[in-house]
Amino acid sequence: MTISAQRTGRTDGSVTVRPASPSRAGRTRSTAPAIRPRTVGVVGLGYVGLPTALALADAGVVVAGYDISEARLAAIGEGAVDLLDVDRKRLERVFGSDTLTLSQDGSVLADVETILICVPTPVDAHLVPDLSALSACCAAVVATARPGQTIVLTSTTYVGCTRELLAEPLERRGFTIGSDIFVAFSPERIDPGVSAHVPESTPRVVGGVTSECTARAVRVLADVSAAVHPLSSPETAELTKLLENTFRAVNIALANEFAGIAREFRVDVMEVIEAAATKPYGYMPFYPGPGVGGHCIPCDPHYLLWQLKANRRQSPVTEAAMTSIAARPHSVVDRAQEVLGRSGIPLAGARVLVVGVAYKPGVADVRESPALEILDELGRRDARVAFTDAMVDHVHTASGLLFGETDPESGDWDLVIAHTLHPGVDHSWISTASVVLDATYKLEEVAHRDIL
Repeated sequence: MTISAQRTGRTDGSVTVRPASPSRAGRTRSTAPAIRPRTVGVVGLGYVGLPTALALADAGVVVAGYDISEARLAAIGEGAVDLLDVDRKRLERVFGSDTLTLSQDGSVLADVETILICVPTPVDAHLVPDLSALSACCAAVVATARPGQTIVLTSTTYVGCTRELLAEPLERRGFTIGSDIFVAFSPERIDPGVSAHVPESTPRVVGGVTSECTARAVRVLADVSAAVHPLSSPETAELTKLLENTFRAVNIALANEFAGIAREFRVDVMEVIEAAATKPYGYMPFYPGPGVGGHCIPCDPHYLLWQLKANRRQSPVTEAAMTSIAARPHSVVDRAQEVLGRSGIPLAGARVLVVGVAYKPGVADVRESPALEILDELGRRDARVAFTDAMVDHVHTASGLLFGETDPESGDWDLVIAHTLHPGVDHSWISTASVVLDATYKLEEVAHRDIL
């Protein structure tokens, strides 16, 4: 596949927008095209926006995908993007058709009926929300918005963001929310690498500024959702998303804690978890591991903590969970040093291989991956580090660019740390390593393994 992205004439990929008054935006036929029914503009074509755009286009909706990154658009056109098989097939079906266009020019949003905002909302090195991409995107959408459009924010954010970045600026432009333009929040529910959780099999929640805003957003999302649950406000939907991922963070931290408790009592924590999961009420299983990565769990709860801090409020359970999660990669290195020391091998100078650096199995994504921090900490303690990953060929570490080992089984490793085990990859060679630290808790066939 190839793609010819439309350009704005700007070399940085940004979009120049010129605000128009509501009375002129879309109401004067001679100066603006009419809004086309059943058309959606998807802003941001990352791990959320691209599957969303593909699901909509495959359902027959005319989709205009917009992203400021020329490299991302080129990768999509070449098929060089990390997608589930079902989404890859969709890309092959709709790419180049009338139902999907991809552009680097924000003007493609001018005549669409609905705009879905799917831009990243990370945290910085100080765990402070980085709202730069979201703020710029919302400002651009507001500046070019036209009467009759429905604007739905899907990016995880703080409570009140939809009103502050969309509804209130639109009102200052002269729009009446719920009458001539419609605004809602519907948090994304994309689970990368898990085919059971594609958009159309996953329920969505939607909270609009008015009931009509909610109704219009529901109609759009119903095309690609198992069910749509309407809420009373965007703030309710925003807090729902924060609860979802804070719940996961707290329970993963608890599972990690119980892993250490089980080791103290010489009990198999995985057997304990599976036994507890037989209870049909009041429990759901979470599993220990080397830490958490990706865009959600390591980031989203910090949007809540950041906002609560501004209000001089505390959330001790959430704070403790996030502190525990942040410390987990260092615990892996501490355990590695302990395991090697038991064999009489100092960590300094030891040849250590990390198996799998993606943040979860089945994806080629290293964002916030605990493996990166593990590699860096091993390097700081003077270990000779290497990694292997069937889906990731290189990573950026504190000491520079590191390329993966393509023949790990032939290496003479003092320690092998199992971090991420991709499905369909033969990891049987790990059993031949002399010392194995299993941070996945899944290598039951390796008799001499150690766990965290």
